[in-house]
Amino acid sequence: MFIKMNNVTKYYITGSTSVRALHKVNLNIKKGEFVCIAGPSGSGKTTLLNLLAGIDTPTEGKIFVDGKEITNMNDSLLSKYRRDYIGFVFQRFYLIPHLTVLENVIFPRLFADKMKDKPLKMLGLKLLEYVGIAHKSDRYPTELSGGEQQRVAIARALINNPKIILADEPTGELDSENTEKILQLFKKLNFENNITVIIASHDGEVWKKAKRIIKLRDGEVVK
Repeated sequence: MFIKMNNVTKYYITGSTSVRALHKVNLNIKKGEFVCIAGPSGSGKTTLLNLLAGIDTPTEGKIFVDGKEITNMNDSLLSKYRRDYIGFVFQRFYLIPHLTVLENVIFPRLFADKMKDKPLKMLGLKLLEYVGIAHKSDRYPTELSGGEQQRVAIARALINNPKIILADEPTGELDSENTEKILQLFKKLNFENNITVIIASHDGEVWKKAKRIIKLRDGEVVK
């Protein structure tokens, strides 16, 4: 199994208060699957994605990705894991406003390897072409629509050739037309590149596109 979560529990401590975000979650996800983590706000979807990304660590339980346990990795190994395995797509895009579209896309790779400037720009343009927005490579994020900004964010997530795309409510800021376009793009990535796609969403339209739905409620898998 490509991704395994074994009895994963996560608590957050705020002052003297302990809040349970996930409780004894067990998941198995195959390589190349398109999975939707479904559930209402507060059900634990974002926490689950953050744990898979190595951004956060569980209070209890273990997580394995591609045969490696990521829950026992130190900061250096986690950074390498995120670089080599994870492309994260956020709801609010998080593009850097003073960088152009192309600069936003290639930014995560500037410090990752010794690829020369020209080949890196060519790779960025190729990814922008793949997501259908290469013609706006020299624009700035504020000059783009929400759907266009999300396309840039997806291209940025692909710059390190990830094995897994994690998307947290990626259509939450989009209208129905752009939602459909972005979901078709995720399906294209999954089908053409065999990238494992895991989308967290409370939107029923997103659920319809997934090959499998995992439903969370109050931090537990219910279906």
